[in-house]
Amino acid sequence: MKTVGIVSLGCAKNRVDSEVLLALLRARGYAIVPPEKAQIAFVNTCGFIEPAKEESIGTILDLAARKGKGLEKLYVTGCLVQRYADELKKELPEVDGFLGVNEYERVFEMMESQERPVFCGPGCRFPEADRVLTTTPGTAYVKISDGCDNRCAYCAIPLIRGAYASRPMESILAECRRLAAEGVKEVTLIAQDTSRYGTDFAPGTRLLPALLRQVAGMGFEWVRVLYCYPDTVDDALLDTLAHTPHVVPYLDLPLQHINARLLRAMNRRGSPEYIRALVEKCHALGITLRTTMIVGFPGETEEEFEELLDFVDEAQFDRLGAFTFSPEEGTAAAEMDGQIDEDIKAERLDDLMMLQQSIAMEKSEARLGTQPLVLCEGKKGKSYYGRSQMEAPESDGKIWFTSERPIAPSEFVRVKITRAEPYDLYGEAVQ
Repeated sequence: MKTVGIVSLGCAKNRVDSEVLLALLRARGYAIVPPEKAQIAFVNTCGFIEPAKEESIGTILDLAARKGKGLEKLYVTGCLVQRYADELKKELPEVDGFLGVNEYERVFEMMESQERPVFCGPGCRFPEADRVLTTTPGTAYVKISDGCDNRCAYCAIPLIRGAYASRPMESILAECRRLAAEGVKEVTLIAQDTSRYGTDFAPGTRLLPALLRQVAGMGFEWVRVLYCYPDTVDDALLDTLAHTPHVVPYLDLPLQHINARLLRAMNRRGSPEYIRALVEKCHALGITLRTTMIVGFPGETEEEFEELLDFVDEAQFDRLGAFTFSPEEGTAAAEMDGQIDEDIKAERLDDLMMLQQSIAMEKSEARLGTQPLVLCEGKKGKSYYGRSQMEAPESDGKIWFTSERPIAPSEFVRVKITRAEPYDLYGEAVQ
């Protein structure tokens, strides 16, 4: 029996693709092992921004060094392939075949070929396939759409994933039923733009609230949604997040900036006034709010950056991530005048994250003495770790805790918070 392993890079959407690929391989009789021990290895790449591309290439080369030392075949899949297949085939002779983002069902055709094939066609965006879950016990992601029509000036996703397409609702519900039957406790709905779900089925109709309510009735303890776009977050969605049993009151809302001129230059919809009102609604409803910001977009002045800092201080986001602008080939922003020096970008990023760290510390200290319900994810040393409703998988911090009795991964436990740090909390299980 041949062994196979996969390194999945980038976002949770990539992880789902990797899980589908692993299921196809397992069904054919391959044994799944860590990639560094496999006879056949796959790298599922990310091509979103320059650091992600560099990580992908580095991972491929690290695995390629095992060729002839236990590794027999090396294949590369995913976003970087979809975008740069010809260049990768030329520059990486160590790789035995390439699959784009919609071609996973052709994996065996690729593996049986002697020609180092490249499959990057339209393929199937939503294959009806099993998955080998690679998430921590008790949690899983479900992809509800693919592609994006927003055409933000800095973003290469439409160049990689294509136009927006919603996955049929019955397909999503069938997968959720399977996951519930397998004992998954937390399911997270994901896409490039989740809040647009269903608009291509019926223009003007947003089906995410209805989808969330149906999934919430399947027996999951928590149903979470990530990657919402501001102007498609309406009162119906906020009400669903705030008041539906088992739907987690948590909103991931990438905003990117607050300055009106920069939002227009980014081709982002929604005015500063709209954004501020939306943030206020979330706070009023008790919804945990996560956002993402870009610093160093072409032409961003010191005054406009200060405006962003003032807004972040005013908005008091529960969670905030940020990255420096990366001029991606083929995007409008890469050709804009006013490109900003990398040192200035890095300094602005540091200033923004230092501000958010102080906000995060205050938020954490406010939770001292509380007893949130925590989904245990594992144990390290003498401490268990997990997350409450207020922490999304992978992107947010952890709650570390001790317990007098053994706690199994995927078990829920009440934890009294006794110590706070900006991004992690510490406590003890309430027996």
